[in-house]
Amino acid sequence: MDYKKLIRKRKTRIRILQILNSIPDEIMVKIQYYLKTGRKLDLSDPKRFTEKLQWYKLFYRDSLMEMCVDKYEVRKYVEKCELKNILNDLYGIYNTPEEIDFDRLPDSFVLKDTLGGGGNSIILVRDKKSLDKKKIIKQMWKWVNEPTNKKHPGREWVYEGKKHRIIIEKYIDSNVWEGGLVDYKFFCFNGKAEYLYVISDREVMGKVELGIYDAAYRKQSVQRKDEKPLMRNIKKPRNYNELKNVAEILAQPFPEARIDLYDTDGKIIFGEITFFDGSGYVVFEPDDFDYILGEKFDLTNIK
Repeated sequence: MDYKKLIRKRKTRIRILQILNSIPDEIMVKIQYYLKTGRKLDLSDPKRFTEKLQWYKLFYRDSLMEMCVDKYEVRKYVEKCELKNILNDLYGIYNTPEEIDFDRLPDSFVLKDTLGGGGNSIILVRDKKSLDKKKIIKQMWKWVNEPTNKKHPGREWVYEGKKHRIIIEKYIDSNVWEGGLVDYKFFCFNGKAEYLYVISDREVMGKVELGIYDAAYRKQSVQRKDEKPLMRNIKKPRNYNELKNVAEILAQPFPEARIDLYDTDGKIIFGEITFFDGSGYVVFEPDDFDYILGEKFDLTNIK
């Protein structure tokens, strides 16, 4: 069942979820899992990766995870891992849009909601001269005015109870005709990278293409049903082993983490750390991959 086709407006979906805030997390997660995957959620003996992600978000707690999902605070963690060199240039961190002096910013930059996810939490400014300041200020006010007492739509506890802020970073230029800024998202389990998403074409007419590779960078015959398949031949980066090593260092403390990195002419740039890919509601094709990925996610020692 594709609930997004039933309720097409994102704002309406969010409002409905807010109305349902009082429903306990476990019940709400089971409802959402069924609506989004068409399957009953097994929490007592999870086998699928998506099932284990639901168990992970409901029953596992580590305060370091809260730090790592904040796009500003995670920088401190990256530095602690002695990887300061992979951090993107920071132009500022702000509590409200009115604190930002746009005149002091460079011609291009990126605005982000420190606790946001998806396209609504990032604004790419390629040319400040053509900036619709009134429009983006309105968007940023929505970010920082998010109430701290509301439930996360996917019941991801790491984002709840925290104040949203605005972070401004360097805009990373790329060649759109070669796929734009390619994103390498490593799925790590107990500090070991097993698979990764390779994502390209973020900047060509709003299109995104996604491919799934194993840790040896062999493309798999697997696809996420909610994304377009990767059609480009994205060659293995020359510094791939370094990319993989960085991902494993950052993922070391966690039973499961997705580490997002960029590679620009051999320079690694940190993206973010995510613990619940697609909030655990992704559908793979073929379906067997959900079990294959699930086998890598061992809950034995954390139950």
